[in-house]
Amino acid sequence: MPRTASPRADLSRPNRGPAAAAENRRALITAAREVYAEGGLNSPFSAVAKRAGVGQGSLYRHFPDRTALAVAVFEDNVRALEEYAAPSQCTVGDLLDQVVSQAVVSTAFIELITADMSDPRVARLGARFAALVRQVVDRDRSAGRIGAHIEAADVTMAAGMLATELARTEASERPAVAARAKALFLAAFEPRSAH
Repeated sequence: MPRTASPRADLSRPNRGPAAAAENRRALITAAREVYAEGGLNSPFSAVAKRAGVGQGSLYRHFPDRTALAVAVFEDNVRALEEYAAPSQCTVGDLLDQVVSQAVVSTAFIELITADMSDPRVARLGARFAALVRQVVDRDRSAGRIGAHIEAADVTMAAGMLATELARTEASERPAVAARAKALFLAAFEPRSAH
């Protein structure tokens, strides 16, 4: 009686198991950015796995829900902002430029992550961003680039307002809206002359 090949013998890719976990996670985050940038939050969660070239099981192991995926995207964003803001010459204006750049490509995730700010995963990211803003505001205040009347919470609020506004704006209008909003914020942040 002839032997039949086992189903595992037909697999085109060997299962690398835990060794592939980090690579799969990175692929899923990249795919999520693309899928949700193209189709918004109405895109099926399964489309992320398909675009990443991994199975549904891998998607759910790494990201049990959409919020977990959004948090992973924003963890990357916050890490990039922390690195960007580390040099002493980075100003509040520079930081807002980076927030705009990130918001333009993460619009679908902004809506998702701001839907539940009390989620501990989201709260941790918020705390990291607030610490980053405090660092930049303290530097700008010491250098006389922003007024003593401005607190880190004001800049954090401005960044959130800017990101949220861009998420609701048509893609073609985002650059103009971002420039207008940034100009308003920076004018409000300027040092005030004593009368």
